[in-house]
Amino acid sequence: MPEVAGSSPVGRPIPYFRERAMTSGWGFPDFDDHEGVHLFTDPASGLQAVIAIHSTKLGPAAGGVRFWHYASSDGAITDALRLSRGMSFKNAMAGLDLGGGKGVVLAARAGDSISEAQLQAFGRSV
Repeated sequence: MPEVAGSSPVGRPIPYFRERAMTSGWGFPDFDDHEGVHLFTDPASGLQAVIAIHSTKLGPAAGGVRFWHYASSDGAITDALRLSRGMSFKNAMAGLDLGGGKGVVLAARAGDSISEAQLQAFGRSV
């Protein structure tokens, strides 16, 4: 099966969703008709990030960014999917004309801090 790859404006293309492209929901149970899932990498800073857009039906997607150490990239993608869906509901319940989205930046090790270079790379990605 051909590999599906995401690309980053700040880094080289990265593989993702291997062998999942033909399965419903990309093989992630928390995929809920999300409008977009974007993976980013910046080798110079070590950035690995996920941005999930759940819905823009009420307006632009809004949500924050989580910096966390995950056991796997699948865990980070799952978290971004769940959090972005939650933001769709939070924004709607607050009566805001906003959809739901969320960013997740993967920490290399538990307790790591995000570096200025990673923040800049993430900003360029967004």
